[in-house]
Amino acid sequence: MMSKLVAVLALPGVQLLDVSGPLDVFAQANIETGKEIYALRVIACESGPVRSSSGVRLLPDAIATEDVGRIDTLLVAGAPNAGKLNLSPEILEWLRATAMRSRRYGSVCTGAFILAATGLLEGRHITTHWAAVDALARAYPSLQIDEDALYVRDGKLRTAAGVTAGLDLALALVEEDLGRDIARRVAGQLVMYFKRPGGQLQFSRKGETGPAGRAALQEVQRWVAANPELNHSVASMARHAGLSPRHFARLFHAEVGITAGAWVETTRVAAVRKLLENGYNAPKLVAAKCGFANADTLRRAFQKHVGVTPAEYRKQHPVQTDELQSVSVSGYSDNTRREEGRVE
Repeated sequence: MMSKLVAVLALPGVQLLDVSGPLDVFAQANIETGKEIYALRVIACESGPVRSSSGVRLLPDAIATEDVGRIDTLLVAGAPNAGKLNLSPEILEWLRATAMRSRRYGSVCTGAFILAATGLLEGRHITTHWAAVDALARAYPSLQIDEDALYVRDGKLRTAAGVTAGLDLALALVEEDLGRDIARRVAGQLVMYFKRPGGQLQFSRKGETGPAGRAALQEVQRWVAANPELNHSVASMARHAGLSPRHFARLFHAEVGITAGAWVETTRVAAVRKLLENGYNAPKLVAAKCGFANADTLRRAFQKHVGVTPAEYRKQHPVQTDELQSVSVSGYSDNTRREEGRVE
């Protein structure tokens, strides 16, 4: 059986793990099967080593626009500056034509910006790193972006969220090709989840951005963030800003980008995350400290914004102590196991 050629386009300033992570998954699949199912290649935009964002240099196997053979799977690796890269028309045309000829193609992290520049993502359902979602949506309004998904499949297109999600995507591709048993063995050997719990919103820090808008609105935002447990109705926030409720609501939405109520909920969820990360785990206590009426209301809001329950989030963030701890793959420490019965 002929090997399936997997090619990764490494952009200038590429994130190293966007390249090495997926390739290691495919390489491990070769080991598990005892056959060279996948032939692996790194492709660059120009001759010479590719300097990654970490400073490590990659020596590519080929240059885009060269004939590298029939590519089965083509992936574009992301880079911190991918949204600002201006690749030559020749590179973009090569990428478009090669992707169309391949069995499947896609991107890892901000590599989606480059695929979008070719027109291949027009109107498609995709994902990318949570921090790049807004910029990508502004640049390409026709895209249907799932900001929580770790990876998305749309026809022959595959897109992955940030960095380590490239491993999740590659594992899913191995499962497509070789079945669940081989994919599970690959995951076990690489000490990674076969199916990671939750989506990427559990890693997002969107609710922790600084105050926005004019000075009066920023003062209100700082007040709410410092006192999430208070009753922050539109009327109370308007009084704090010295404005009428109607004018405050309209101004807040225009300058901050979301409604005041939605912003308050996002800020409270961010406060919950900090408490859970720092060891607070009694649901009623966390709800009261962060302005939620009860533990059920907290749980619903948290799952909507973060994609997992507070209990699941707490388990993934065991508190470090001065004691030596042994943490398992599931994210539990011995201390966390003793506490987990109190987390809801």
